[in-house]
Parts: sequence; structure tokens; C-alpha cells
Amino acid sequence: MFRLFAAAALSMSAYAAALLPAAAQSRPPSTCLAVADNLQRDGVPVQYAASGKLGQYEVAISFEGHSMYLIETAGGERIVTDYAGYTADPRLPTIVTMNRAHSSHYTMNPDPKISTVLPGWGEGEGPADHHLEVGDVLVRNVTTDMLRFGTVKDGNSIFIFEVAGLCIGHLGHLHHKLTDEHIAKIGRLDVVMVPVDGGLTLSHDAVRIMLDQLRSSVILPMHVRFAGALPRFLQHLGDGYPVETIRDRRLVLSLRTLPKQPTVMLLPGVSYSPRYEE
Repeated sequence: MFRLFAAAALSMSAYAAALLPAAAQSRPPSTCLAVADNLQRDGVPVQYAASGKLGQYEVAISFEGHSMYLIETAGGERIVTDYAGYTADPRLPTIVTMNRAHSSHYTMNPDPKISTVLPGWGEGEGPADHHLEVGDVLVRNVTTDMLRFGTVKDGNSIFIFEVAGLCIGHLGHLHHKLTDEHIAKIGRLDVVMVPVDGGLTLSHDAVRIMLDQLRSSVILPMHVRFAGALPRFLQHLGDGYPVETIRDRRLVLSLRTLPKQPTVMLLPGVSYSPRYEE
């Protein structure tokens, strides 16, 4: 049985708070919901490392397949997104998030040793509602509708991970454009993991509009369903989005090393055409 965590309480920016129920306004504070972004970014070159201990203000990100990214924190948390029950890394994650669009995005039998399991769909009445601190990470979600055999209200979750001063977002199996209300609830995203199949999820045109809205520093593609989907996605983005191909397995990021211009980073496993899968 999934271990759901009760929402505890918080202060947000006035605009974002006005869009949320009163009960959601007293939870652990979110730095990514600030209206203004006054962060100082020095433009230090991004670090790439196959292994090694992380500094206090660093995170490591690696691609584990399809929609699964592994986020490692200096405090020892290991987060896997859209967890399907396995990873390329043999070490067990401490936190997993899931979405139920296809079996490649969730598992009904997560290892009981995983301390925090967060499904992106509601169980019982109401949508999934996660807002909790685990170690050095604040994890929260924003629900969107899933369009599969009709509309499944709040069937998908965008998960946001706040760690080391960074705001990292995973869009899940996003089927429709984000509204102003969604954008306000999400807040700032320094790093965004976005599905780029262009068919089962958002069209490439819609993804480009969304990325222009989010203005995330690092864009990590996922969900490359068809051969050729990634090149078509990059073509739709155009020259305004530089592309870097990362050779090492782990990408180490900090607030100071974020690129000043939104940049697509292709980690190993993303930068070539994968096998067909949903």
C-alpha cells in the first residue's frame, strides 16, 4: 500500500496562495513559489562527474530510462521520478514518485525498503496532494488532467523537488497546456524534465510555448517514444535553446553553475534513439 503523507502547513507568495485552498497555506515553506527571482548566478561552468561526493549546494542528476531521472542530494536522498520498479543504478532509491498513464511510469509493488512512495494520482476522494520534507528535500506536486479514454481529472502530477536552493520539476505524463493557475502553483523551475515524444503527451509546438513560459535554465528531455522525436523536438525549439550533449553519466548542478540561457542537456541514454515504448 502506498505511503501517503499528510500535507502539513506553509506560507507562500500572495499570488500563489490566493489560488490555493486555505488549508494548503500552512505547510513547510517553498522557496520556489517566490514571485521574484533575485538569485545571483555567477555562470560558473557546469560540472560533469561520473562519481564523487556532492558539495552541500550540489545535486547530481542521471537518466534511468524513459521518464525516470535519478536525483541525488548531498544529504543522501536518492529520488527516482516516474518509478516503474527498476533503475539502471542498482542502489535502492529513498524517494520515488509515480504517474499512472502507462505501466512504464509506475509500479503497484514498490520495494518496501523505499521509505517514501508518492503516487501522482489520488486514492479515494480528491487529487494527490503531496507537500513534505524528506531529509534535505522538499517534495510537492501540482496535478494536471490526463487525457486517456476521456478526461481523467487530476490524473497526472507534476512533481517539484526543492533542494540545495534549486527548483527541479518533472512534468510527468503531461497531456495539456499549463494554465496561469498551474504556473503559479509550480513557481520557479531551474531544471525541468519534459516529455518530448510529441504525440502521446504535448505536441512539440505546445512544449515550446510552455518552455518559453517557464524559462528554466536546464531542460532535460525524456519520453522519447519514437525514433526521430528528439531531433524534431530540438528543431521546434530552434536557435534560442542551445543544446549540450553530456558524456558522463551524472550531471552535477548547483545554483551558481546554472547556465544563464535556457539550455537543453542530453544525458547518456537520451541522446540516441531508444527502443519503442509507451
